[in-house]
Amino acid sequence: AVVSTQSTGKKAQLVVIAHDVDPIELVVWMPALCRKMNIPYCIVKGKARLGQVVHKKTAAVLAITSVKAEDKNALNNLVSSVTTNYNDRFDEIRKTWGGGK
Repeated sequence: AVVSTQSTGKKAQLVVIAHDVDPIELVVWMPALCRKMNIPYCIVKGKARLGQVVHKKTAAVLAITSVKAEDKNALNNLVSSVTTNYNDRFDEIRKTWGGGK
């Protein structure tokens, strides 16, 4: 609920989704919401690894809303890479995953 509120409020600069969330229904709608709100997102391996970022055992989703001034350049580079590899290639990736033409 917090991530969706952040996403719909246009405050998230990047959304990171774990690939191994169970049940998957918890996050399956997140990429569509991020695309609709024009928020960069990526899917990474391991909810345990995401949990380490926030000092918890696991985390299904992270919404990065702000970073320290000295980390802004690194975040901008990451957002640029994610946008190029995920968001801008959505149609191409969707055809590969779904097997459609």
